[in-house]
Amino acid sequence: MIRFLLPCCAAFLFSVSAIAQELESIPDDPALAKFKPRLAPRPSQLLLQKGDRLAICGDSITEQKQYSRFMETYLTVCTPELEVTVRQYGWGGEVAPGFLARMTNDCLRFHPTIATTCYGMNDHGYRAYTQAIGDTYRKASTAIVMAFKAAGTRVVLGSPGCVSHNPMALNLNLCELRNIDIEIAQQQNVGFADVFWPMLTAEREAHKRYATNYWIAGGDGVHPGGAGHLVMAYAFLKGLGLNGDIGTLTIDLEGQKAEATEGHSVVSSQEGTYKFKSTRYPFCAADDPTKDTSVRSGMTLVPFNKELNRLMLVGTHGGSKTYKVTWSSETNASPAKTGTGAAAAAPQRTWSKTYSAEQLAKGVNLAEEFEKNPFSEAFAKVDAAVTAKQNYETRQIKEMFHGPEANLELKALVALTERVRTPLAAAIQTTFVPVTHTIHIVAE
Repeated sequence: MIRFLLPCCAAFLFSVSAIAQELESIPDDPALAKFKPRLAPRPSQLLLQKGDRLAICGDSITEQKQYSRFMETYLTVCTPELEVTVRQYGWGGEVAPGFLARMTNDCLRFHPTIATTCYGMNDHGYRAYTQAIGDTYRKASTAIVMAFKAAGTRVVLGSPGCVSHNPMALNLNLCELRNIDIEIAQQQNVGFADVFWPMLTAEREAHKRYATNYWIAGGDGVHPGGAGHLVMAYAFLKGLGLNGDIGTLTIDLEGQKAEATEGHSVVSSQEGTYKFKSTRYPFCAADDPTKDTSVRSGMTLVPFNKELNRLMLVGTHGGSKTYKVTWSSETNASPAKTGTGAAAAAPQRTWSKTYSAEQLAKGVNLAEEFEKNPFSEAFAKVDAAVTAKQNYETRQIKEMFHGPEANLELKALVALTERVRTPLAAAIQTTFVPVTHTIHIVAE
């Protein structure tokens, strides 16, 4: 019996080991052949709860206030029902032990209920991996997670991103730190956001699709432009378990009736023209989709629209072969130039595309199809308000909490700076208003 059990036990241990070391799918690309990225755990459900206070923590890449801004704007306009509020805590040049030393003073005092971290870029020392680098990073990152948990804060542990300009040894080092993050997340039973592997593979795809000087980690090889930050935001939003369902607008092409899911309502339906009022926006970006500085470009390299940004138009009972879909913003009123004080209608902004009846029956993702759309201007205003608030948060923490003023009564200083931040946070919500828009469908 013992002789029978031994090989069975050995086989079981081997299978467990094989599962533990299961790797991500690696594209057929010689430049990626040396990488051994462990299979990243995926959230099985939404990790956010209604009313969460999200802390976005990281180094200078976080202090750029791009991926953190995309995340906050997304949570504000795409999932308003969650009522999530956000603070960003980026600090240039920071390593994991550095944040560990300041997290109580700067972050935990505001009682976050959930936090994301993004360290490792400076921790990897811009050189080849050594055991000492890994040990130091593991110890500090584990301590950060445990400190958050002790404060009652849920955690999504983010991996570092990649570096550009083909420094193989550095990216192999960062991949090791990514794998350590996965181990910590599994051991501590917290969330994980894979930033490194999507960025690295997105850059390789961009080299094939756009240009060999397309740098996902930015011109300096470390600090991403719009595309890289979009990929980072994608990684964290996926790590938070969001499903990307912005809404569905369903139109009966034969009966000329419309329906809408939560976050959208039908205002009117008549003669092929359907007016909707929406309290959820899609995520909007319309810059050059071929450049590494472009947000829209990042959306072409990861399945952002498919997985996180679905505002679907479904047309049922289509009797014609093709239909022209015209999406229009609500006509705005502006003061007349006559000086009479009367209001004149501003030109209506419209965007049109043609689809087959089959395409409409399956559903068309308006957020992907229409780079500019009726939500673009409203989205930009919310995004600007988020930017203003996050800019102040950097000043609040770095200049005030760690400047000469901090030598005074810190409690009073916190109260003073919060009086400045509070209206900036409120402006985000007052700027976020419903959007009325019209879809006109005509058979061709």
